[in-house]
Amino acid sequence: MLIALTVAIARILIIPVSFTHGNINFCDTGIFIAALVLGRRQGLYVGALSGFLLDLISGYAQYMIFSLIVHGLEGYVAGWLGHDKGHAQKVVALVVAAVVMVVGYFVTDTLLYGAAAGIAGIATNAIQGAVTMIAAVVIALPLENRLPHVLGE
Repeated sequence: MLIALTVAIARILIIPVSFTHGNINFCDTGIFIAALVLGRRQGLYVGALSGFLLDLISGYAQYMIFSLIVHGLEGYVAGWLGHDKGHAQKVVALVVAAVVMVVGYFVTDTLLYGAAAGIAGIATNAIQGAVTMIAAVVIALPLENRLPHVLGE
């Protein structure tokens, strides 16, 4: 369900960035929420499948496999470093995971379109990482405190 929600939100809230052949979207917010609240495995799954499916339906098929890997790693790292940790460590986990995403798409854009595109994408991907990180913290921290009650645990 989180994969479908992440793809839907990312598809609705999308800002194309033509010079990087990509876009700014809120896919990372769903990935970060899944990772912080549910852990590294779920962060990996939501990241990998959301990134892959979002590229498929958005017309960025050339990015599908890269997004599967980059967003999957991003979700895994966020969950590995941030799940069941204190607030400060969760923020650090999201920063590290966002850096994984920025570096991953730098490599991706460089492989697909050359170093200039890779460099050009750094700023937009960093902005996406920062904005989605803030959104994830605002949503995930209150959610994780209520989730056991919602699930009946």
